[in-house]
Amino acid sequence: MHKITHLTSVHPRYDTRIFIKMCSSLAKVYNVNLVVADSLGDEIKNGVNIIDVGKKVGRLNRIFKTTKEVLSKAIELDSDIYHIHDSELISVGLKLKKLGKRVIFDAHEDVPKEILVKTYLNRYILKAISLSFAIYEKITLKKLDYIISATPTLRDKFNKINKNSIDINNFPIIKELSNDILWEDREDEVCYIGAISISRGVKEIVKSLDYLDNIKLNLGGKFSEPLVELEVKSYDSWKRVNYLGYIGREEVSRVFRVSKAGLVTLHDKPSYRDALPVKMFEYMIASIPVISSNNELWKSIIDKHKCGICVNPLNPKEIEEAIRYIIENPKEAQRMGKNGKRAVLDIYNWENEEKKLFRVYKEILDV
Repeated sequence: MHKITHLTSVHPRYDTRIFIKMCSSLAKVYNVNLVVADSLGDEIKNGVNIIDVGKKVGRLNRIFKTTKEVLSKAIELDSDIYHIHDSELISVGLKLKKLGKRVIFDAHEDVPKEILVKTYLNRYILKAISLSFAIYEKITLKKLDYIISATPTLRDKFNKINKNSIDINNFPIIKELSNDILWEDREDEVCYIGAISISRGVKEIVKSLDYLDNIKLNLGGKFSEPLVELEVKSYDSWKRVNYLGYIGREEVSRVFRVSKAGLVTLHDKPSYRDALPVKMFEYMIASIPVISSNNELWKSIIDKHKCGICVNPLNPKEIEEAIRYIIENPKEAQRMGKNGKRAVLDIYNWENEEKKLFRVYKEILDV
């Protein structure tokens, strides 16, 4: 049996894309290892051997020391294919290539664009770092065997660097979150699940509740900005928020079963415009309408499948009006939910993406 090793120095061991989808799928056919750095120890789960190299304190320690330990463990495992999930591990991939190994780079995001939205450095410095990293990508990634991207837009970008490029999207696993809860059994609640920050619209979402006396927001995830958390929790409308903190997949499913709409009102940032947020498709498979930012890509999906309402993410009143429309129009809301679920069952599901993943591995191993 071929041995496959996935490598991450950044992501949690149960990361949805890496562990729940990719590693767990590949373990049906291959001997799969997942190397992580979280100090939670080794374990076997879903048929995947999770191997922990330990967590280092501080960004620089992670970049320089953890990457060395990941490389050492990767060499020790002597695998047929290595699949790396972090940009800081590109150097590890290059070293493995020199050892004659086959290496896949998995681009979860457009890093040069992500750098530009950081707020802790001068914008001119950010532009210089972004440009430097874009050049680094062009020099290094053409040397690897395959580039897998999380969106078609990223695929098109990397196809100019390496002809062996494909998109494998973060679409939901059908059975995981699908439900057929009757509309009348749901509560007058909406939800947002995911990373919580200014750019992901948390201020506007909570402010929209000012106009909604009897409607609650189920908010799941961690605040990435402590001062923003303090500010948002000081709003009068915070009393209508059911703050759940970080929640596991079972709790996510429970929240979806009681909610009547799912929010994905991210701000208009370069790194978001071409993204396909997994939460949007998770809301859809759970049969709940989507309240989405009105960017061109997301609006095209919502409009095509008639599964939600698009709003200006910077306008709390528009968000409120969308929530109110869904709550006050149950037949139309239920129709949106059913339309969204059908779209995921037909198109936007992991089962379709899994087939693409297996084709990539077969292609590399057959060379």
